[in-house]
Amino acid sequence: MVGNPRMAEVIGRSIKELAYYIIAFLQMTEDQVHAWSVDANQYVADEDDVTYSCRVSGSLLLEEMVNAYGGEGIDSVIEAAQKRFTESCHAKLAGSADWWKLREASLFALVSISELLFEAQESRFTNVSLGNLLDQMITEDMGAGVHEYPFLHARAFSAVSKFSTLISRRVSDQFLYAAIQAIALDVPPPVKVGACRVLCQLLLQSNQETFRPHLMGLFSSLTDLLKKASDETLHLVLETLQTAVKAGHELSTSIEPMLSPVILDLWVQHVSDPFVSIDAVEVLEAIKNAPGCIRPLVSRILPAIGPILEKPLQQPDGLVAGSLDLVTMILKNAPGDVVKAVFDVCFNSVIQVILRSDDHGEMQNATECLAAFLSGGRQELLAWGGDADFTMRSLLNAASRLLDPDLESSGSLFVGSYVLQLILHLPSQMAPHMRELVTAVVRRMQSCQIAALKSSLVVILARLVHLSSPGVDQFINLLLTLPAKDHENSLSYVLSEWTKIQGEIQGAYQIKVTTSALALLLATRHLELAKINVQGHLIKTSTGITTRSKAKLAPDQWTIIPLPAKIFSLLSDTLVEIQEQVLDNDEEDSDWEEVSESDNGVGVPQDILYSSSIPSNLNPSVEHLDAMAKVFNESDDDNYEDDLMKVDPINEMKLHVFLKNFFVDLSKSDGSLFGYLCQNLTDAQRNAVEKVVSQ
Repeated sequence: MVGNPRMAEVIGRSIKELAYYIIAFLQMTEDQVHAWSVDANQYVADEDDVTYSCRVSGSLLLEEMVNAYGGEGIDSVIEAAQKRFTESCHAKLAGSADWWKLREASLFALVSISELLFEAQESRFTNVSLGNLLDQMITEDMGAGVHEYPFLHARAFSAVSKFSTLISRRVSDQFLYAAIQAIALDVPPPVKVGACRVLCQLLLQSNQETFRPHLMGLFSSLTDLLKKASDETLHLVLETLQTAVKAGHELSTSIEPMLSPVILDLWVQHVSDPFVSIDAVEVLEAIKNAPGCIRPLVSRILPAIGPILEKPLQQPDGLVAGSLDLVTMILKNAPGDVVKAVFDVCFNSVIQVILRSDDHGEMQNATECLAAFLSGGRQELLAWGGDADFTMRSLLNAASRLLDPDLESSGSLFVGSYVLQLILHLPSQMAPHMRELVTAVVRRMQSCQIAALKSSLVVILARLVHLSSPGVDQFINLLLTLPAKDHENSLSYVLSEWTKIQGEIQGAYQIKVTTSALALLLATRHLELAKINVQGHLIKTSTGITTRSKAKLAPDQWTIIPLPAKIFSLLSDTLVEIQEQVLDNDEEDSDWEEVSESDNGVGVPQDILYSSSIPSNLNPSVEHLDAMAKVFNESDDDNYEDDLMKVDPINEMKLHVFLKNFFVDLSKSDGSLFGYLCQNLTDAQRNAVEKVVSQ
């Protein structure tokens, strides 16, 4: 009813009363109190999974009220929470046994709509000082009755972790200290759960000098708690340990001997459970990244991992795949001597897993592991084994297995990043095998069933386009000589598939490489490109019917268009989206830099690429990568695959400058072609192109 505009108008006259009544329905029932008291794991699961109940439905109604009534809804909820809090104080003084339930429900109400409350505070939809109210509500009973009212204390901890930026530093420090104490004391499990949440949220933000004396005791308490935890609570304790390791940076050498054996033992016990094992590996990674810890940690891990990988068929399910994941973690950003030590123990075994295993999880992890070896070892890796030719053959054999068109797609899933590492770090060794590589990539593309795999194979081909520059024509000629099932040649197949899925490619690096490679292909004006027709869409504009590559239309509205027109449309789409992102970020048009005289050469795409790779203090490339990531719904803060590609010079290229230079160059060098291609653009695309060309 609240979500219905007509009904909402009627209910709007009484939303203060409605919010007031809702909070009463948020109180814990006796059944919930009993169930959660005997099973902390169930408490965490119900909290995190938002298990449906009257309590949860009430919080959903509060959320709907805020969405429907804006600032008035926010004020109504806050006022109702304040009233219920006052009532709980009166009930406590009157000797009621259940006074704490109303107070806990008031905090739960605010926590359940915390994101909306933050938005309201930032946009000033409400004049209520939520921080002062929270300070009062969470400190009223702090330090007393923790055994009698564990769920109230747990909710107070939860509120502190949710509203850490609104409450005062004094209060947050008090609760952080209380959380450290709660982990060590004999308090009910819900309180320890709340304490873990506070530690995860506040420990890294706190004054390290204040809490450093307590950290060693905290590690000891968390280690003990880890031994008693299970399922849902295990995840929370591991997350807390990871935060504590990061906070205890200077204490790392003292922490490692105490903590690493416990985490490794836990990892072995739960290696078949991906959720727990991943959490354990993340704790080990935090230890590895702490000063002075990587070498002792590696010396502890390698003797156990080596025998597992040497005899993979004799291991329990999940242990080989988990071990490979652990090796990859060690190799990330590791110093050369550590990479060499891991190579000596594990490299040959990793190769054998790829060549012989039929387990897709093992193959995926082994592929990532090999990519990490190449990223860390580079050219030196070939000499480490004593026979550079044998090592290179091993790497090529692994690539051959992963690109086998008869292999199930899942086993090949991460071949893209591996082959890119081969190209980036061993270019001279890969050059003699280029024809075989392209053939294998095309065959794998034609047989694969997973969109992400096909996209990664397109990225390989796009990187080879860059590698062939300034002789991109030669790469086109190579594709013309290679067969492709149901197509005249590989050029026709590759570009048909590439332009079809370009809009679905994700990752800042991947978008940059593929977009710029399409421009390099079009810049050749190779005659064979115009002979290829690809799939496009019909869409109406103010100038009539035209095509747009990424319009979300039904299949019966598809049309066939010439390949150059499709590529030009895709590049224009990217330009539109970058410009929109720049506007969204309130950046100025001056960010679209003028093309310097040195960039005005005719028909020299390699100069376009070079001029676009010059770093700019005004427009750092990372800002534009971030913008592109947002445009393409890319939200991974820690993408290891992108980290592997940071050494690629293409990462220095600023895509908006590259595209500007491309359009300017084409308009000046071949005005008739440029005019023809512009006829097939939508109004938005044409305006974006004209904007950069006219500057």
